[in-house]
Amino acid sequence: MKENIDFFDHAKVYIKAGDGGNGCMSFRREKYIPFGGPDGGNGGKGGDVYLIAKSGINTLFQIASHPHLRASDGEHGQGSNLHGKKGEDAFFYVPCGTIVKENGKVVTDLKKEGDTFLAARGGRGGRGNLAFKTHKNTAPKFCENGEKGEEKVLHLELNLIADVGLCGFPNAGKSTILSASTKARPKIADYPFTTLTPNLGVVNHKGNPFLLADIPGIIEDAHKGKGLGHSFLKHILRTRLILHIIDPYGFSSTDPIKGVSVIENELKRFSKNFSRKEIVLVINKSDLPNSSEVFSRIKKKYPKRKIFLISAVTGDGLSKLFDYVIKVLPKIPVPEVYIPEDKDESILREESGFFIERKEDGYYEIIGKEPEKLAQMTNFSHEEGVIRLINIYKKIGIVKALKKYGIKNGDIVKVGDKEFEWNDEIDITQKRPYKRIKK
Repeated sequence: MKENIDFFDHAKVYIKAGDGGNGCMSFRREKYIPFGGPDGGNGGKGGDVYLIAKSGINTLFQIASHPHLRASDGEHGQGSNLHGKKGEDAFFYVPCGTIVKENGKVVTDLKKEGDTFLAARGGRGGRGNLAFKTHKNTAPKFCENGEKGEEKVLHLELNLIADVGLCGFPNAGKSTILSASTKARPKIADYPFTTLTPNLGVVNHKGNPFLLADIPGIIEDAHKGKGLGHSFLKHILRTRLILHIIDPYGFSSTDPIKGVSVIENELKRFSKNFSRKEIVLVINKSDLPNSSEVFSRIKKKYPKRKIFLISAVTGDGLSKLFDYVIKVLPKIPVPEVYIPEDKDESILREESGFFIERKEDGYYEIIGKEPEKLAQMTNFSHEEGVIRLINIYKKIGIVKALKKYGIKNGDIVKVGDKEFEWNDEIDITQKRPYKRIKK
């Protein structure tokens, strides 16, 4: 059988939400209506980008092969108070069990069907000049640009969600058990590392279904990256119950009795979560000589553990094993493996505030999320809009801070992708205090 080569459990995606539409500056001009006033409409909001967990998907292949995810932009406002249409939201589906990371930190864990994550927020639409009409300014001659949509790079990691996980040395018979008890058809052969990707199947035992995962064979030092199993150990982190499948003839030069501690030590070294899980010992291949002897030795070595003797080929013992599984599964909660991390308070303060950096003599840069957004949304072809921007900067303390730094007439101020020439001699409530020299 052809091995599934499309299994992807990592994906790096580039996300761009839609930009907001620009507001419109327009005035109503109709015959016999001499004082029509402003009627510029607002721009539409940009579309958001969502990630949604969906069952039936077991790989990140689709999203990894098309990693640029974006939503549509909002439409621009028009005259006659016509508002722009909102950009369409974009929805992308990922497997249940997908972890989303930003800058190395977990931001969400999409565990079950329907779990939704707002990956990037669309920019808000710019306001038209009608929105700025007041009793003091009945004919505003400016409007706003639309806000840019969020742009991010996210890392997706898939941890398959299964009720029961099969682990053990290569060739212990894990794939045979999966094939014998479900409709899954993994590759089976008499050589090590036959299974190269995790396989899933649904066991329906006496009307009690549960999801079974077959993880590629683990060997000693797997937690350090040796062999194949290390790449897939994370896929049994979420399982509620682990079946450790044991070959009575051992693996390579490792005795089956010693192999029990080897495998379980690898699990615990990979993650402390494994020390809290129940691990059932299952000696496979009961149809072969010496299997009963190994079963007795292991029972003697681990008298308090649940141990079963089965044959995946003949089916002997499988029913008894699954009787135990369906008995204990309802009592075992789904483990919380990944908890989203809260944003650092220092980052939140940085996003809401600003600071000024003196790059060189006569050149200053204003750095801060809010000041940059205000500048980006200002239409610099409208003089009143620029005056409004500087008035806001004055209210939040930027003008005062620049003066404290010793800024002089003719110095250059940069904010975002805009640059200005400073002029301190003009009253900002009356005239345009800064000259834009380039975008």
